[in-house]
Order: sequence, then C-alpha cells, then structure tokens
Amino acid sequence: MEEKTVYWDHDSGSIIFIEQTALPAEYRTVSCKSVERLAEAIRRLEVRGAPALGVAGAFGVALAAKLHDDSNMDSFLRLVRGDADYLNSTRPTAVNLSWGINRTYESIKDAASPKEAAETALRVAEEIAAEDEMMSLKIGETGAKFLPDECTVLTHCNAGALACYTWGTALGVIRSAVEAGKNVSVISCETRPLNQGSRLTAWELSRDNIPVKTITDSSAAFLMKRGEIDAVVVGADRITHDAVFNKIGTYMHAVCAKHHEIPFYVAAPTSTFDATLSEKDVVVEQRDRNELVKCGDRLLMPDSVDAINYAFDSTPVELVTGIFTEKGAVRPPFSVDEILQRKVGI
Repeated sequence: MEEKTVYWDHDSGSIIFIEQTALPAEYRTVSCKSVERLAEAIRRLEVRGAPALGVAGAFGVALAAKLHDDSNMDSFLRLVRGDADYLNSTRPTAVNLSWGINRTYESIKDAASPKEAAETALRVAEEIAAEDEMMSLKIGETGAKFLPDECTVLTHCNAGALACYTWGTALGVIRSAVEAGKNVSVISCETRPLNQGSRLTAWELSRDNIPVKTITDSSAAFLMKRGEIDAVVVGADRITHDAVFNKIGTYMHAVCAKHHEIPFYVAAPTSTFDATLSEKDVVVEQRDRNELVKCGDRLLMPDSVDAINYAFDSTPVELVTGIFTEKGAVRPPFSVDEILQRKVGI
C-alpha cells in the first residue's frame, strides 16, 4: 500500500485518515477537523493499530494546538492538555497512543507562544509519522531474515500498513520477505472484534498480490497439526517485560504454536514497549456487546444473553520465540529498560 493510513493535510489544516470500518467494501478517507471526531474514530476503530494510534495521537495534539492557538499560554496548555487526556482515554490497552500524545505535548510546554507551540506540535507529529515509516521498514528487514525461503505464515488481526503510518509490522515482515525473493503465503485469521483479519489483512495482501487465505480463528490449531503453518507472526499493542498484549486470540495461537514446535514471532517498534507496567497492571479493554449481537440484520444471540468481548489478551513472553524491532531481534527474557536505552546488542 502506498497510501498513508493517517496524515496531516496542510491545505485544509486537518487530519486525513482511512476509514477502516468501511473496508473492504468501500475505500474512503475522512477529513478530521476536531479532536472529538478523532476520538470517535479511534473509539470506533476507524483508526486502529498500535503504531497508527501513536501517529494519530500525535496529530491529535497538533490539531488541538492549532484550534487553541488564539489563547494565552496558560489557557492554551490547559486546553491542549485536556484534549490530549480525552484522546488518551479512548483506548486503554495500546501504549502507542499515550506515547505519541505525550511526546508531542511535552514538546510544546516551553514554547514562547501558542502559535510557536502549534508549529512545534505539527513538526513533532510529522517526525513521529516519518519515524514510524522508517521503523516499519527496519522491522520488516529484520524479520524477513527469519522466515524460510518458502513458507506459510499465520498472522492474526491486522498489523499491516493500515495499523501503521505505512508498510506494517507483521505484514511488513511478510512484504519485506517477498521483496527479498522469498515465496511466502499467508493464513489470515478472521479475528474478533470486527473481523480485522478477514476485512483488513486479506484486503491489504490481496492488493499486493501476496497469496492469502482467511480462516476462522478456531481453525489455526488444526492447520498447525496438519503441518500447514511454518511460522506465526503477529503485531503487538503493548509489550511489558513479562507479556505481549495483542488482539484477542493471540495467546491461543502462541500456546498452540508452542505445542506444535512452530516459531511464534512478534513484530513491533520499541514505542510499543512499556517499562513502567507488568502484565497484571495493564487494563485490558472490553468492547461493546453489540459487536457480537448481529451479522448485518441477522441476530446471532438472544437479547437476554450477555457477552464477554475482550479486545486484547496477553501472551507470556516465554511463549514468544523472538520479537522483531527496528533495532533488531530480541529473544525473551529481556529488560525493557535496556531495549529502550539501546543497551541490548541486537
């Protein structure tokens, strides 16, 4: 994909993003001119994927700064901070959102004026977007070396260009392997919630002419048993020293891969690593019951029955074969602090 998932349009002074809930039936973009609209987009998964959320959060702060640049400096910072906190509250599990928001907000605190702060916020947000593209390409280059010359890779949810500024993490590994001349085909799990594997991953790969077949999430173990999967590569929304948080169903795949002696890889930028929390401290998002109630107009469950609809799960790092980052590959156990401080020789 050559399109950027979320970016700043200088002509309109707005955030442009691909409206992902419309895919694959319709490709369209949205011009977002308010923090409230961006928050709605993040909450509704119109914009989603950990790295893309970091970029969106950064642009959100830039938009807030632009909208409030006629205030005095004290009021300006208070208003922008309020908008930043509002955006940050939309998705509690993915760490990149708060990372992008906080990095951009911190850059404007010492500005001489709201106008200067708004210019700085946009510059930093665009730096974050450019860095994300660079990191995805390096992650892809790193991970591609670990895939066999001919293989079938299972992936879960969507960790592609739509989950980043461009290129992708898990799908970036696959794209880079194909570019390197490897014969890679993909098994795409449909993935709840909102079928982001069948709607988004299959759509991306089919556009790139990379062979892909979609399965129900519950089919993965059977295919592993039949020897039809050579490796698993997934993305991540937060990585602590003891666990990888990713779309619900990832833990199940990791357990099954371990049993069948299939390598289980995670592809993620270092901005997804969290040095402050452990697995037990992370809030795992639960989504609305209504996402499970209907398929189109058809009722799938009785009105009287409640639902448990976790968006993410956590995979213990001992089930992870390796993590591909823009700095190289790491194998658990690891120190998040050392990775973030560039002390790990990878």
